[in-house]
Amino acid sequence: MATLRSTARSYFDGTASPAHDWHHVQRVEALADRLLSAYPDADERTLRAAVLLHDIGRSREDRGEIDDHARWGAREARDLLAGHALADRTEDICHAIRVHRYSNDRRPETIEAKLLCDADNLDALGAVGIARCFTYGGERGGVIYDPDNPPGEDERPDGSTQYNHLHKKILDLPDRMYTEAGREIAADRREFVDSFIARFDAEVSGRR
Repeated sequence: MATLRSTARSYFDGTASPAHDWHHVQRVEALADRLLSAYPDADERTLRAAVLLHDIGRSREDRGEIDDHARWGAREARDLLAGHALADRTEDICHAIRVHRYSNDRRPETIEAKLLCDADNLDALGAVGIARCFTYGGERGGVIYDPDNPPGEDERPDGSTQYNHLHKKILDLPDRMYTEAGREIAADRREFVDSFIARFDAEVSGRR
């Protein structure tokens, strides 16, 4: 696994977005480990490999070189795993990578894929999730908040401002958890986002 970890990390250079850098992978790995403790029947090596490789195509997508980092990453992972000690787990690893993306029309079919999806989405919730949201939006020159474009009137499914993104995507994440363990953590992190939004609303209105 050390070799695979080193290989995966090589895909994250100085151009990787802070919202999807190697530190993100490490956080997802920690969350996957936490979830795994509730599902002892899941294959740890399959899950860990999928975690390490799940975002190897993200920087390419951010640069506009590919359309779907999950699809590209699954193909790339297949090549990386050829001849590797985990080659016999290639199909399950690549499936987990392929389906982990939020905006995906495919659902996870294995427990390892479900755990990766939940761990990845959990990193978009809570304090870290809020930081990632505003970091990613700032990189792209996005608007933090527009009082003339409230979430309910915003036609973009992911929100045209970072504030709206919290409402349209981030707050929806608890309902997208595939495991009970994931739902428990998501509920706690959702509470923090709710409190942040309440404070944000109070501050932009001048009430606080």
